[in-house]
Parts: sequence; C-alpha cells; structure tokens
Amino acid sequence: MSSRRRRDGGLHLGGRRAVAEALRAGRARSVLVAEGARSTEGLRDVLAAARTAGVPVRRVPGDRLDRLAPDHRGVVAEVELPSPLGEPDLGRFPFPADAVVVALDGITDPQNLGASARVADAAGAAMLVSRARRAAGVTPAAVRASAGALLHLPHAVVANIPRALRRLQGAGFAVVGLAEDAPASVLDATCPPGPVVIVLGSEGEGLSRLVREACDELVSLPMRGAVGSLNASSALAAALYAYVLPSRATAGR
Repeated sequence: MSSRRRRDGGLHLGGRRAVAEALRAGRARSVLVAEGARSTEGLRDVLAAARTAGVPVRRVPGDRLDRLAPDHRGVVAEVELPSPLGEPDLGRFPFPADAVVVALDGITDPQNLGASARVADAAGAAMLVSRARRAAGVTPAAVRASAGALLHLPHAVVANIPRALRRLQGAGFAVVGLAEDAPASVLDATCPPGPVVIVLGSEGEGLSRLVREACDELVSLPMRGAVGSLNASSALAAALYAYVLPSRATAGR
C-alpha cells in the first residue's frame, strides 16, 4: 500500500486491501480504478464494497494512479481523514465511565503508531493521544499498519503530553505509565478503577521525565527472556490485555 497526502488534508491510498479498509471505515470519497485493470477477486470485492457504500468509482489512466500512489495495484481511494482532536477536546469528549485512553509520548516510527492504533482499537480504547512534534504522523505506513484503525479511532494530537495528561486527570482519569524500572509489573499491580490512560514512551528513550512525573503510577512488563524490551505496539498489547482489560472483566461481574 502507498498513499499521498492531498492538499485538502486527505490522502490518496493505493492498494486493494487499503482501499477496502477505507471503504469499511466510511472514509473513501471516491475510488479510482486503472483502465484495463484485471478483474481479480480482490478488485471485485473493492467494487462491491464501493457500491454498497455509495462511493463513486471512476476508471482513469494507469499513469495517473502512478502519480497518486506508485504501488496502487490498479486501485486508489481518495480518502478523507478524520479531523484530529486537540488538547481542549480532552476535557469535553464524551468518554464512557470506564474509558481507556492510549497516549504515545514521542513514538516516531509510523509503523509503531499504526500498530499501536490497531491494538488500542482492538482493546476498545476510546481515544489515541499523540504528540504533534517529533512524533510519527498519519502517514501511508501508519495507515497500513493500523489496518484502518487510524481512519476511525478518535485521535488527539497535542503539543504537550504532560499537560494533556493533567487535563485527563482533571476529567477523572488515572494515568499509568509503562516504564522498565517501575516497582511493580503488570502481573502484580492492579489497574485503577474507572477511566484510565496508558502511556508509552518513545522506542529508545522511554517516558520523558515530565511525562513520568505526570503519571499517577508506573508499571513494567516482566521480561524473562534474552531480549530486554518490546516495541511500542507489542508493549501496549501486553499492558492492555494483561493489566487493563482483566480489571474491566472483574468489575463487570
């Protein structure tokens, strides 16, 4: 899959799987198909999804698609990205009582951003929060790695993660950071009741000092093998499924 950002803030997404994801997320404005493209099962599925969604399909010369998305494989979607939320939205967003928010402190790899969004969505997170500067944005690789999650998961892009965390704390959230040197692991600690924010640091540096200071608690992942760390999305999955979600299941009994 490849993609190119449009001047109006949208994207051109290339590749049949990516286009299908955009259609399922309700974000495709139109679908462009290369003239003479071979009618494969994948293309037929895309066209059927476009018809179901009421999204127009146009046949265009292949060289036009080459300019929009070089790895298009015969089909490109003109995609409207969700409008990013800002810091003020954190205080007025209609979070459920047991909301889970995932905050990323300086994740710079688009693959990790996308994969983290996919994990957050799978675990039922209400929102993703990330940094505006020195962090990955919604790029082709991020959209692909998210399996479409970045096209519909509420996403707040903020200038200052510690300040955003304090705003969430003001809305009743407990903030828990993942840190290698935390005194308790996700297997030993108990997730706080009510709404919670899980914070991940950058791939190399971990949580910044100010973000650590903004956290109510720190927890670690038990690393019992030769490898001393996990990438951000894997660490997030472990924390959500071993620490956060079990507490929600217990509370619902």
